[in-house]
Amino acid sequence: MTTAKALSDSPIPRRTKVLPGRTGRLRAKAPSGPPGRRRRERGALPLLLGPSVVLIAVFVIAPACYSVYLGLTNTQLTGFAARDPQFVGLENFRNLLGSEDFLASLGRTGEFVFWSAIIGQTVLGMLAALLLRKKWLRGKGVFGTLILMPMVVPEVVASLTWASVLSSDEGGSFNRLLAVFGSGAAAPLQDHPMASVIIINVWRGIAFAMIMFQAALEDVPDELIESARMDGASALQIFRHITLPLIRGPVFLYLLLTTITTVGVFGLVYFLTQGGPGQGTELTSIYIFQHAFQYSQIGLGSAASVILLVLLTILGATYARLAKVEV
Repeated sequence: MTTAKALSDSPIPRRTKVLPGRTGRLRAKAPSGPPGRRRRERGALPLLLGPSVVLIAVFVIAPACYSVYLGLTNTQLTGFAARDPQFVGLENFRNLLGSEDFLASLGRTGEFVFWSAIIGQTVLGMLAALLLRKKWLRGKGVFGTLILMPMVVPEVVASLTWASVLSSDEGGSFNRLLAVFGSGAAAPLQDHPMASVIIINVWRGIAFAMIMFQAALEDVPDELIESARMDGASALQIFRHITLPLIRGPVFLYLLLTTITTVGVFGLVYFLTQGGPGQGTELTSIYIFQHAFQYSQIGLGSAASVILLVLLTILGATYARLAKVEV
């Protein structure tokens, strides 16, 4: 009786129910909103998410599913298989995984992504972002503009321009520069094709890395850096133990984005070397283009793209797990 009277006299808010907890204690149930408001929110949710879901379904999910279907057939652009494609199951995938040319193209793609995106663009973009935060740096606007300019140039224009600069002719800009220092003519695209395309792709991608890292560095409190500096920490120690852990999420998000875009690079390499000399720069994207459109093997090219998509999905999940963020 005393407990019941105490509960009846206690100032319990309206719409609040007192329920017994698992340990015998009394716990309060949080008040919920009006039923009409909840119904309006549930009705607005499909209207807000509907357009994005439709766009993703039409332009992402449907093409991916259709690529999987084509990879299971012998579809071609010409011949009898173009009019009446047959279902061949996993034959295209078995042929690709047993093909030395395809596996070699995957290896070259991995080399290209590692040196140009993960190492080159990430490191140089981070250095550029850190320099722009320095108060002693003069001409930050000019410095930032020079880095952003390659991002504005279209991919085809950039590749044709660099093909002219690195031409093996004596009239090429690179050979003219070598002649000033008394050196003979060189042919970088023929002698060192992979290194050349890696350097050019790094040149184009530094701007995007700088923008993302600069935005991430703005969230690092200056008080932490000043405190660490007063405690005697060096610039490298501050970056390693304070700055880098605080921007870990944006860094891995950038690595995910730049890996996806670099794997899909086609025009830059194709207009520079067309996958040559020999197969020195034949990336998987060029391999897919050649077999799907030049050799008319749509089914085989689609199967190769599906394998590449699976590898990218595994790599993206690894990035998200390392970053410990939800993507």
